[in-house]
Amino acid sequence: MEKVKNFIKKDYFLLANLLLTLLIIVGDCLYMNYDQLWMKSLTSVLFVVMGIVNFVYLILNKQKNYLFPSIMLAGLVFACLGDIILEIEFIVGAALFAIGHIFYFVAYCFLQKFKWTDLICGVAILIPSVLFITLAPIFNFGGVLMEIVCVVYAVIISLMVGKAITNFVRERNWQNLLIMVGSILFFFSDLMLLLNIFAGLSYVGTLCLATYYPAEILLSFSIFLKQSSLVEEKENDKK
Repeated sequence: MEKVKNFIKKDYFLLANLLLTLLIIVGDCLYMNYDQLWMKSLTSVLFVVMGIVNFVYLILNKQKNYLFPSIMLAGLVFACLGDIILEIEFIVGAALFAIGHIFYFVAYCFLQKFKWTDLICGVAILIPSVLFITLAPIFNFGGVLMEIVCVVYAVIISLMVGKAITNFVRERNWQNLLIMVGSILFFFSDLMLLLNIFAGLSYVGTLCLATYYPAEILLSFSIFLKQSSLVEEKENDKK
């Protein structure tokens, strides 16, 4: 009977994730067409809600390990705040996003312990990213401070993406796959944002938004996959 209840709960939470995903996609499309801050803010709040819903799934199933989902949820919250503040003050918004990436990186380390190969992969992404920012003639940062901000941000997100990739290489499961794809989409989205704001390529703005929200959806859903796997492990232990 308990196993049946767990499957029922799982179905309900899967449905909730699906509905929230649809709402986020709709919000993303509306924001791309109407460019209203309240639309973006509401859409960003929805992926935090998605993370909270999946965290609740863990609590209802009485799991003991809250480290990964709680840190991921903190990352989602900072990403949401970064979304909103970025439209008002770019540097503060970028700082909030960077903090979110640090939370993501730490969460990934709870899935797979940090190793030097993680750093190597991160640096392999970091070096061309920093060279592109500092040497490409298409950028106009309007000052050294803004360029430094973008370089520091590139360092942080590169290390986060590198960790996501190496986690999947070491352990190929659905959770690590979603995290890797979500992290890469996040990186691509930020690259498009950089080209949009500092290179004046307005047409890449759509690519930025079209990849950003799917990235956050995948990262939010990774919390559910962790909880789901823990439930399955618990059920297998009872057999």
